[in-house]
Amino acid sequence: MSMNDLITAARVSKAWPFQEAQRLLKRYPDGAKPDGSPVLFETGYGPSGLPHIGTFQEVLRTTLVRRAFEAMIGAKPEDGKTRLVAFSDDMDGLRKVPDNVPNQALLEANLHLPLSRVPDPFEKGHESFAAHNNAMLRAFLDRFGFQYEFVAASDMYNSGRFDEALRQVLRKNQDILDIMLPTLREERRKTYSPILPISPTTGRVLQVPVEVVDAEAGTIRFTDEDGTQVEQSALGGMSKLQWKVDWAMRWYALGVDYEMYGKDLTDSGVQSGKIVKVLGGRKPEGLIYEMFLDQNGEKISKSKGNGLSIEEWLQYGSEESLGFYIFPNPKSAKQLHVGVIPRAVDDYWQFRERLEEQELDKQLGNPVWHLARANGGFEGAEAPGAGDSLPVTYGLLLNLASVLGAEASEEALRDYLASYIGSDEITPELDVLIGTAVAYTRDYIVPTLSKRAPTANEVEALKALDAYLAKAPADTSAEDLQTEVYEIGKREEYGFASLRDWFKALYQTLLGSDQGPRMGSFIALYGVENSRKLIAEALAKA
Repeated sequence: MSMNDLITAARVSKAWPFQEAQRLLKRYPDGAKPDGSPVLFETGYGPSGLPHIGTFQEVLRTTLVRRAFEAMIGAKPEDGKTRLVAFSDDMDGLRKVPDNVPNQALLEANLHLPLSRVPDPFEKGHESFAAHNNAMLRAFLDRFGFQYEFVAASDMYNSGRFDEALRQVLRKNQDILDIMLPTLREERRKTYSPILPISPTTGRVLQVPVEVVDAEAGTIRFTDEDGTQVEQSALGGMSKLQWKVDWAMRWYALGVDYEMYGKDLTDSGVQSGKIVKVLGGRKPEGLIYEMFLDQNGEKISKSKGNGLSIEEWLQYGSEESLGFYIFPNPKSAKQLHVGVIPRAVDDYWQFRERLEEQELDKQLGNPVWHLARANGGFEGAEAPGAGDSLPVTYGLLLNLASVLGAEASEEALRDYLASYIGSDEITPELDVLIGTAVAYTRDYIVPTLSKRAPTANEVEALKALDAYLAKAPADTSAEDLQTEVYEIGKREEYGFASLRDWFKALYQTLLGSDQGPRMGSFIALYGVENSRKLIAEALAKA
């Protein structure tokens, strides 16, 4: 496949990253800005807390659009045609003390200071609370191999690199007020100002009315906390902007072309879009994504602690499966809880196995194609790992671990797998899943297992299966075993209305679960004799 083939296919693909990238291409039909500078993608981060799964998904999804855009213009990541800025809003004032942070009294004493000027409560040697959280953000993004440029608001404000944009805000102060005041409650209008001065006495970010004295000089006037009238510069880190104004100023100052954000910021996006136009800039392209929900359908909240963390996902599943689960339609809400992990792992591997044989247009709709390129180059149609497959499903690993119960360990699973597929087939990726399967089974499957006694007709069917296994060689193939399981379930004398009822009986009586694996594969993996012991235990309950 040639690069031209890829460009042609990418420009008509219906996969959502390409749909997003196509809007950027309409913005810049030549694939570049008029001045030749890179097309700029941005993600934002509020460093009042630690990075979390929402941070991950936003950077991942933005990266997917970035790589899709590069494919559409025939560029490689190393060509420098695009940039991704991870922006930390660390000039924001500390509004409240987070529950999950040490030294609460220290933070309480520094409320309303810019986050970049609040002492580090973790006492890890960072110069501020924001510096600690910014370091965590960078380590977090680096952990997943994202290619990005980190930019801190404090650096931009304090160094003066935002000064010209701030002057433009001061020049357009009344126009911005005309946009914002109608959206505010009457009480809020009395104190609202686009500019938030930093108190020269307390260092706090103030929510007070501000008079623009001289826009060109950057001078403002306001009443300090002690009632003193103060006239000072708004430049060089002596002020910051209200959130919606700040967002618009950032788009204007940096020339941001693409930024996605959550549904909860829809209104902010509308107002900021109007403000950036007043400043003389252009609102970025970008989609509004739906939020993650917990297993009860409630919005995931850092303060509630509901939902699932990155660490929890990686404890019970693979990194690739997380990206795969996040990939589909960002405009649809997704439940994010531990129960979705096993299916995500197996679905990822099914799509990965298919990739190599797919036509180009199908490849471009395959999540694995996008995930493989999220942080790397692409040459031709073949993605890294295309055509790879797992010799066993994750579901089968979980079933094996659940049968082993208290005896389940990584070593035990490896021993069974070595007998089933050979030790050479235990790849590093499979080895990761062995560890996560043991953890998932221990924490979420074993506590819920409950094997029921078989009914009369099920007893006879189980006896028939046992009789077959008694004669079957130890190395009988999974396919032959599966065929016999099918044949027994189809026999009229056992009275199963459907094969589904037979398989459900096997799962419930042998495994203690309503769902399970292909029984032929399970018997081959667990061993014929061990499987007969399971049947004997079930028959003993009848």
